[in-house]
Amino acid sequence: MKKFSYILIMLFALSWGCNDDSFLDREPTNILIDSQVWNDKALILSIVADLYDRIPEYQTIQNWWNYVDFDEGFGSASGDYWRHKNNDWGYGEWGLWNYDLIREVNLFIQKAESELTDGLEPADKARFIGEGRFIRATLYFELVKRMGGVPLILEPLTYDFSGDATYLQYPRAKESEVYDFVLSELDEIKNDLPNDVNVKGRATRGLVLAMESRVALYAASIAKYGATTPTVTLPGGEVGISASLADAYYTKALSAAEELINSGTYSLYQENPDDLSQNFADLFVKKANNKEVIFVKDFKLQSGKVQPFTVQNQPWSGAEDLEGGRLNPSLNLVQSFEKLDNTFEPFQTMSGADHIYFDSPADMFDGRDARLKGTVIIPGSKFKGKDLDIWAGYMLADGSIITGDTYGARKELPDGTVAQVVGLDGPINSLEFSAQSGFYCRKYMDPATGSGQRGLNSEVWWVRYRLGEVYLNAAEAAFELGQPSKAAGYLNVVRSRAGFTIDLTASDVTFDRIVHERKVELAFEGHELWDMKRWRLAHVVWNGEAVSLTTDPGKADAVSTRVYGLWPYKYYEPGSPNDGKYVFQQVLPVEVTGADRFRLGNYYSYIGDDIRNNNPQIVKNPNQ
Repeated sequence: MKKFSYILIMLFALSWGCNDDSFLDREPTNILIDSQVWNDKALILSIVADLYDRIPEYQTIQNWWNYVDFDEGFGSASGDYWRHKNNDWGYGEWGLWNYDLIREVNLFIQKAESELTDGLEPADKARFIGEGRFIRATLYFELVKRMGGVPLILEPLTYDFSGDATYLQYPRAKESEVYDFVLSELDEIKNDLPNDVNVKGRATRGLVLAMESRVALYAASIAKYGATTPTVTLPGGEVGISASLADAYYTKALSAAEELINSGTYSLYQENPDDLSQNFADLFVKKANNKEVIFVKDFKLQSGKVQPFTVQNQPWSGAEDLEGGRLNPSLNLVQSFEKLDNTFEPFQTMSGADHIYFDSPADMFDGRDARLKGTVIIPGSKFKGKDLDIWAGYMLADGSIITGDTYGARKELPDGTVAQVVGLDGPINSLEFSAQSGFYCRKYMDPATGSGQRGLNSEVWWVRYRLGEVYLNAAEAAFELGQPSKAAGYLNVVRSRAGFTIDLTASDVTFDRIVHERKVELAFEGHELWDMKRWRLAHVVWNGEAVSLTTDPGKADAVSTRVYGLWPYKYYEPGSPNDGKYVFQQVLPVEVTGADRFRLGNYYSYIGDDIRNNNPQIVKNPNQ
């Protein structure tokens, strides 16, 4: 009876309310209807800004730990030591299947193309449509480079609740078809986007050209180097691209790169020619007058959108909060930076049977590519104007070591004095946040006061595309098309900024040189994994063998499965002319107990059982 009375009361209330015409005619105050949203430029912009912000990425300054999965860095945090002990990556690593987001983008494009936006200026309407298509192309590029060919769904699908969902089941497109779709979309939208060097967070004509050069280069190298891994294919073309298509893709990559380079809209960052290392570091943190950066994910303190990279990776001795130093660049990476005479040479620690002595630990790294000190904080350097204290202990004349197990530990020396016996920044094995490889990261580190505090964080942007990469794209495409002189020219532009005065010639340009240049220019920018995959080098370089550090860092296929370090020691021998100088030792941090093994099944990520069960047309990726 109580329930029945309640229903009667509700029916009465509804019948009374429905007789009030003015009540029925009122617009809702808690939602926006289509006609309100799609005629308002600011509201549309808020939607597209959200879509930009959700572009999936694997390695960024917001997830530093993914950099230490490979040989660029060591994870100096106790919760990440396991990354250096596992021998294999799972088949699902770096996988993606984000069709929920693709559906949202398809809906955005559908609304933007409809009559709902006819009240906008034609140029604004065309730009929003172009941005939607750019984001969708980016999402498909992210999918194809991880998964291979995927279903190409270009409209928002809706289930009709008929009990038959087969019409929603799309097969995987060929890998080449997905690349072709992305490239065709970019071609079609570039004239609807502004050509403005000051626009960094939205799609521009320059960004489209930069992306075309990257996408076409990926497709081209998969077509060419896929021949070295014939089992990494599927008979329907969902994985693998015919070698006959390589030159056309390389030509497209070169054409797009040269169009952007020759446009004059962008230029390499060269605001500090007197300090080329500082100039390179500034490229990633200075937003004013930065004509190299093309597309970013931006952060601003005043809007509350900040990122914690500096908090998590600042040198310990100058930390503004009780953490830092999580990402330690590897010696594997550091020794890849050439000497300024264009030669490759591992760091020499011995001369015959004796150590090589240095007045300052920084002296070990002199005469090298300026990008080294713009990418890596080396022993003997500064950060935020403060001298860093990176040294591993005292080395006695008999080779024995006196050191400590905490920052700046003090112990008794042989002469009876008590002194500090290890740096305030380490390196100390297994002590998190210390420079366990002997190095801290410099790229993307924010020099602003307060950027190392959890409550503030940093507003340094994440650079998704920049002109430096486009030059390297052009060089690689030209080299692969049999134009080594042109390739050398593009490489020399980038290398000149790094302090090289001896130009490369056509005969100097080899595949090894192409691979090397990308490694040092683009370190910690999220390129290494995708480059190694597209060149089909990943299973060769990360082959699971526990080998010593290569003595040939200029070799593209040199095995690199474990992260090494380089530690400076103060030399202790009172009365000797070398007393108080520095010597170095190459080390394998004790937490590095495994050897990275990239399997053929890792070239394309695992497509989940749930996805394949729901859509029987989805074929499984090879070697899994």
